[in-house]
Amino acid sequence: MNLDLNKVIEQVGKDKGIDKEHIVEALEAAMLTASRKKYGIKKDIEAQFNPEMGEVELFQFKTVVEDVEDEDNEMTLAEGRVLDPDAELGDSLGFKLPSSDFGRIAAQVAKQVIIQRVRDAERDMIYNEYKDRKGELLSGFVRRFEKGNLIVDLGKAEAVLPYKEQMPRESYRMGDRIRCLVIDVKSETKGPQIFLSRSNSQFMVKLFTMEVPEIYEGIVEVKGAAREPGVRSKIAVQSNDSQVDPVGACVGMKGSRVQSVVQELRGEKIDIVAWNEDIATYVCNALSPAEILRVIVDEGERSIEVVVPDDQLSLAIGKRGQNVRLAAMLVGWKIDITTESTADKVSLDDQLEEELAAARANEATGDAAEIDVSASTPDAGGAEDIEVLKGVGGKTAGALKEAGITTVDQLASKTLEEMVALPGIGAKKAETLLKVAKEHLG
Repeated sequence: MNLDLNKVIEQVGKDKGIDKEHIVEALEAAMLTASRKKYGIKKDIEAQFNPEMGEVELFQFKTVVEDVEDEDNEMTLAEGRVLDPDAELGDSLGFKLPSSDFGRIAAQVAKQVIIQRVRDAERDMIYNEYKDRKGELLSGFVRRFEKGNLIVDLGKAEAVLPYKEQMPRESYRMGDRIRCLVIDVKSETKGPQIFLSRSNSQFMVKLFTMEVPEIYEGIVEVKGAAREPGVRSKIAVQSNDSQVDPVGACVGMKGSRVQSVVQELRGEKIDIVAWNEDIATYVCNALSPAEILRVIVDEGERSIEVVVPDDQLSLAIGKRGQNVRLAAMLVGWKIDITTESTADKVSLDDQLEEELAAARANEATGDAAEIDVSASTPDAGGAEDIEVLKGVGGKTAGALKEAGITTVDQLASKTLEEMVALPGIGAKKAETLLKVAKEHLG
């Protein structure tokens, strides 16, 4: 061949970023395919690149036999000794074929093979480069839009930012610079597919790693993160150095570090929480800035009941439940929030139910039973609703109201016979209720 392929290989390798070996293999495969178009597929032909000559050489091999039966792959001993004077029967001898007189069809086939092989090598190179970069941040430019997805130009390859991985109310134009997290790389028939995300919680973690040197160096460790993309996030951090405040390190001087992350997340609010090995303390930190009175932990069910002051309930729950929902995601436990007054009422109702159950048991054995009503308020007025009686539970109050007894005064005016006649009211319970009502009235 008159064309020096060394220059072509070097130029293609520089433009495409492909190793020389891959291009040489593509050229050899292309010439072998083209030779079979010209000489037929029955002949034993090999293609080898000669770097000194800068061309791909074709060699046909034949076996030396005594009687030739296949002219395409066999030769006589006399013919073999023309090529090699030391040839013997059974030897395989090769001779060079002319490769410069290929027809138009063979040349076109060679071109297509080269293009395909180079494209395959380019895809393999891209896949091998990005397959180990899951969890890394990459920057690129918005190239185009496809059915709600963003196609991002990373330089050597294009990546996809799916619609579900985009942040709500975030918009881009073609050519805008964008920073994303690599969440997956797949090798498909049409080429490697790189998938990005901006809504993943690890995207926020990686941004903090870039902005906070203590996290990058391992002094401060990120123990967990929870996000509602574009709205609010929580991140839990722990310091491995007693002299370093993990929350302060993430906030930075005058909030400079956290503000850089907030700016990248388009104004998303971020709560930085101090991680603690004690789950109760950790939950209190996660529900910040709400004030917590007490925490009841059920390790078996991995659930936590948090009691807050009445005026702190909305703050603890957050707008549309965001605060408690993110806190539950952060700690990985179920969190129930109740107010102090509700918790006390529930406790008293439970106590009454237990005492009533004991009274029923004693009634069955003929023993007298009495319910503790020391929590009642003696100075209350008779027009008060029967539910003010601390000894009256929800079920009992419902039964009385169905019978038309809605106030303490009405309850106190009833006789024992009238009370026993009511559905669900036994003799002992009737005596107890009348006693509670009369003591309440003084």
